[in-house]
Amino acid sequence: MQELKDFINKWEDCPIKKVFIELTDLLNSKDKINLTFNPRPGITYSLRAKHYNQTKRDLFVMIDVIDDDPSNRWLSICFYGDMITDPEQRGNLIPNGLQGEDGYCFDFEEWDRDYINYIKKRIEEAYQNASK
Repeated sequence: MQELKDFINKWEDCPIKKVFIELTDLLNSKDKINLTFNPRPGITYSLRAKHYNQTKRDLFVMIDVIDDDPSNRWLSICFYGDMITDPEQRGNLIPNGLQGEDGYCFDFEEWDRDYINYIKKRIEEAYQNASK
């Protein structure tokens, strides 16, 4: 994961970087997951988490750093629709948009502690569902 570390170290400090690091740290604290990092400069930097028990899907959460404007990056955190709930309906339904399946994406463009906590709950939920 040296590529991920290099990306983080080169990224100028900003609130969105802090959110990315906080979510990455949450994933790093989990047992039995594999993290992959797929950099596509100018498009996205994609961090994907897969539980060891998952056999039919390649991930339970995908955290994309959208890089269409490196001075104004934002995050899109996506889940399969059947792996999470969205009780406050804060996510965007993406029909067939997550590897051909329905998904929910939650976008971050600015710091919002309540929203970060909401996303962390979705990550916990997806992690638990992926472990089954």
